[in-house]
Amino acid sequence: MNKYQVLFIIDIDTPDEKKQEIVEKFSELVVSLGGEVNSVEKWGNKKYAYPINFKKEGYYVLMKMTAGADIPAELDRQMKNNENIVRQMITRI
Repeated sequence: MNKYQVLFIIDIDTPDEKKQEIVEKFSELVVSLGGEVNSVEKWGNKKYAYPINFKKEGYYVLMKMTAGADIPAELDRQMKNNENIVRQMITRI
């Protein structure tokens, strides 16, 4: 099992309830695939360094997890298919 951190940005126009559902969805996905979520830090709304899709800010979330080597690929695939996720980055720590 390796340690990873996942930083993802949720579209600023997403309602607050939906943002919470998205965070819970990806936390539950990690657990269902056999991983463990160590912490979830909701950084809130932050400005982008440059405009993305004509928007200047997004809702940032940092999730730290312990998981097998195949889980980050599946997590990345699911995040790319979610229209509310603007960007994501999975890093092994």
